[in-house]
Amino acid sequence: MTIGIGIVGSGMISNFHAKAIADTHDGKLIGCYDRSFERAQEFAKNNHCKAFETLEAMLGDPEIAAIAVCTPSGAHLEPAVAAAKAGKHVMVEKPLEVTPEKCDEIIAACEASNVKLAVTFQSRFHESSQLMKQAVDGGRFGKVTMGDAYVKWYRSQEYYDSGAWRGTWALDGGGALMNQAIHSVDLLLWLMGPVKRVSAMMGTMTHERIEVEDIVVANIQFACGALGVIEATTTAFPGALKRVEIAGSEGSAVLEEEDLTQWTFKHETDEDQSIRERMIGKTETGGGAADPSAIGHHGHTEVFNDFLEAIEKGHEPLVNGPEGKRSVELICAIYESARTGKTVDLGG
Repeated sequence: MTIGIGIVGSGMISNFHAKAIADTHDGKLIGCYDRSFERAQEFAKNNHCKAFETLEAMLGDPEIAAIAVCTPSGAHLEPAVAAAKAGKHVMVEKPLEVTPEKCDEIIAACEASNVKLAVTFQSRFHESSQLMKQAVDGGRFGKVTMGDAYVKWYRSQEYYDSGAWRGTWALDGGGALMNQAIHSVDLLLWLMGPVKRVSAMMGTMTHERIEVEDIVVANIQFACGALGVIEATTTAFPGALKRVEIAGSEGSAVLEEEDLTQWTFKHETDEDQSIRERMIGKTETGGGAADPSAIGHHGHTEVFNDFLEAIEKGHEPLVNGPEGKRSVELICAIYESARTGKTVDLGG
């Protein structure tokens, strides 16, 4: 079964979606739409697909069963809802949207039309992330006491100047946390469970002409009782691989992009040494630490394979709408705490 896919938006990330779709088992890129028909034509030429002059025209194409939304973060709502109302399944590049309320609108539209909704948090699909999840769910850490995420990346002033939407609250939804660190926030929530309360500080230290933060630190308490820290910045030259750490009474593990740099448990299994040897040096790119285009598309391919399987078999994607909303909800709570100087209670 081949599932036709259309892409909305023709910026940098759309090229990764196109490459990923080409590598899927059952997906086929049919066409693209961009507000600039000229840009859509250029994208179509490079990716051997149709260019549509309007979103309505693309949504009306019977060959297209699913839409991938690759517009700026704060412009996901309109095409996602339109696609759902047209009966198309919806894949949205992270974040799902830039507020929980807008996320809810997309989720509701997809539920009302009985179409699948997925969000591209590709880090969940890496083997190393899956091993971390299995260890947490299997109780190998004992009582989990800490869960931390560190994203110390670098973005030049030219990066923010390259698009009018970059660095704006309306279309970027935030800075280092919402745009760059959201993958690590999603991983942390997936591994540790919901957050009960958060206290944060943020600032804009080295970049000009942006509304959003380029540095933020948050202290968090998880519903399970564990504590943690989220650090995110785009001012840390030359940029380092993103890192997630889990620690407990019987084990500790550190994930750096796709590498497991620590994997230590009180009760060793026969497989642990093999995991330590196999999961070092897995990261083949810069992980986006200094260059947003320095990532592979293999993670996106796995996201699309999962999405297409969900369409074919009728089950939910691994990262569906409610899962995609969780990181946005936490990030917005962190922003609220940083702005007000008060601890924000999420209920957990």
